[in-house]
Amino acid sequence: MSLTERKRAAAETLRRAGKLAVAFSGGVDSSLVLALAVEALGRENVLAVTADSALLPRRERDASVALAASLGVEHVLVPTREMGLPRFVQNPPNRCFFCKREHLARLGEEAARRGFSALAHGVNRDDFSDHRPGLAAAEEARALAPLAEAGLTKEQVRALAKDMGLPVWNKPSAACLASRIPHGEPVTAEKLARIEAAEDYLLSLGLAQVRVRCRGTVAVIEAEPGEIGRLAEEGLREKIAATLKALGFSHVALDLEGYRTGSLNP
Repeated sequence: MSLTERKRAAAETLRRAGKLAVAFSGGVDSSLVLALAVEALGRENVLAVTADSALLPRRERDASVALAASLGVEHVLVPTREMGLPRFVQNPPNRCFFCKREHLARLGEEAARRGFSALAHGVNRDDFSDHRPGLAAAEEARALAPLAEAGLTKEQVRALAKDMGLPVWNKPSAACLASRIPHGEPVTAEKLARIEAAEDYLLSLGLAQVRVRCRGTVAVIEAEPGEIGRLAEEGLREKIAATLKALGFSHVALDLEGYRTGSLNP
């Protein structure tokens, strides 16, 4: 099946919904779903709903607001309560299931209240080969998965997003802040805030992709391999360590393997 045919198949899934809410994070996958929905249904029949959560960096939330506005779509930030879920806070290997279930429940409730009974999310075909407990929650919620159903890979999603003029087509992959905390270590608001502030600072240095893994009170920085040497340079290294320690970390380490997706996955 060609890329054009896969795009047509995804659009047809959305068109059948009639009126549709999109679980919108501002990443490339959900942005493509939102843009395809606008194209298939008209913006008056599309609602973007974003989880307003301590797990979503403010920079990502603000970017989602700006992108939804550029598409002319009504956009709602919906408060979620995953930090009140003991099974989530305990941070088991299937932590994402409880988070995703909470998010989709709240987003679905808000969408239904506004007259949108169908909810779609941005999972793609490649996601099924990764450790993603949240996919079970999405199936439980009967959320539409137009990209995966059309067999679109991440590379193809980026190609379509570029063709449609979406500015996020080459945006680095993102994940919730809780993914920086090893399973078994409790998720707390303090840890999430510390991680977010540390990553904001590192991104301000011009890094394209970075993770600050929180191992107890130790910050372990993962950056692209080409940036590791720069971060270890005298002067900048000391400045980074001092800044992250001021945020509450006791020690700061640099992972010599560099950034890789899901490095804390079981």
